[in-house]
Amino acid sequence: MGSMDAQTEHMKQLHGIIPTVRYDDGFGNDGFDAAKTGHDGGETAGYGDRAADSGIDPADLPPAELHRDGRLHLSSVLPAVSAAIGHPVGTAIHHDPARLRDALGLPEARSAIVVLVDGLGYWNLRLRIGHCPYMRSLLHDSANLRPISTCAPSTTVAAMAAFGTGTCPGLTGMTGYTQRNTRTGELSQLIQFKNAIDPHELQRQPTVFERLSGQGVRVTSCGLPKFAGSPLTEAALRGARYIGDMRPSARVKAAAEAARTPGLTYLYIRDVDKTGHADGWESPQWTAVFERVDGQLGQLARQAPKDTLIVIVADHGMVSADPAARVDIAQEPQLSRDVALVGGEPRSVMLYAQPDADPEDIAARWRDRLGDMALVRTRRQAIDQGMFGPVDPRVEPMIGDVLVSAAQGTTIVDSRIQTDKATRLPGVHGSQTAMEMDIPCLIDLV
Repeated sequence: MGSMDAQTEHMKQLHGIIPTVRYDDGFGNDGFDAAKTGHDGGETAGYGDRAADSGIDPADLPPAELHRDGRLHLSSVLPAVSAAIGHPVGTAIHHDPARLRDALGLPEARSAIVVLVDGLGYWNLRLRIGHCPYMRSLLHDSANLRPISTCAPSTTVAAMAAFGTGTCPGLTGMTGYTQRNTRTGELSQLIQFKNAIDPHELQRQPTVFERLSGQGVRVTSCGLPKFAGSPLTEAALRGARYIGDMRPSARVKAAAEAARTPGLTYLYIRDVDKTGHADGWESPQWTAVFERVDGQLGQLARQAPKDTLIVIVADHGMVSADPAARVDIAQEPQLSRDVALVGGEPRSVMLYAQPDADPEDIAARWRDRLGDMALVRTRRQAIDQGMFGPVDPRVEPMIGDVLVSAAQGTTIVDSRIQTDKATRLPGVHGSQTAMEMDIPCLIDLV
């Protein structure tokens, strides 16, 4: 196979649906040994040497099926960091923080800064590796070479709650961008919590920040002022002392200063996601923002006190939408038949059936229409496969009766309820492809 053919085939693999990533703390369902990350001549031999180069050919990138281990997961990061700073916090999903710390390769430290770069998928990073000198330097450490997984759906509200609580959407009740409010029967939107259940009532799992603060550990959160006390912050990230500033460099400096006192600091960076949605992740605008974010991370490493552990993660990756693969439910009566509400988002749709409708019939019609453009499952099938992790009975009716996960560049929209702009975003996420599910976990000890 020629180099161009190999590159095309690899990119197809990155945009195809991957197996559901479970939350178990044991070995994953693909039999991937977490120790095989390039050290021992196993499945990923040679991975490290190639990945550290700055001009990576996508055909040289390793397969995406190597990390289906629940310990290598966004939900495991804060419990693992709690163990690294000497105050281990277990959760309803992850009971052994020390084991998570070992799996992720975190060293012990007096103070830690966890940075979440919204929208920076592992493969987005790797395919633009020449534009990020600081993050590229971290790839010389083989522990940083493998991706970890985010939750499904791979969208901010679900991922932030899984990250902040160390659990899963099936327990947090935050299962999609929009979902059914079980008290009113209407759709609720969980970025601003429009028409939603109160954040403390919806999301009942204690956050890792709360648990650490309860132990007397310093916990600081740095971000934009408008996110202080926002409904999403209260639901997913409550428990930290919040420092807000409009200036990116000031937020970085505040995080570095906070780390002078032992404890945990959280720094949120949103610009990669915002630009990816507006302009597409393959655009020059995205690359420019990516370079600036890398500069902020380099500044953090320079300003943080000695022996500070820095961990860089993301909530999800991003794909480019294919305008030719845009499916509008409003234009196809067979897709809206027996559907009362359309929730989720264009890459991860949740269909709520009419009371007298059979979800299996709806799923069958959608499968006939979409074919290999999407994976269509009933709620029961998705739950049984572990898509949402363990599901609390009160959360189950919040999840759609039928779940549609888009493949390749497909988007599924509904022009009856969405603006035209929202249905034509060039950069999207939410589905279960490697591009969206695989996220970095970069570790630096200052």
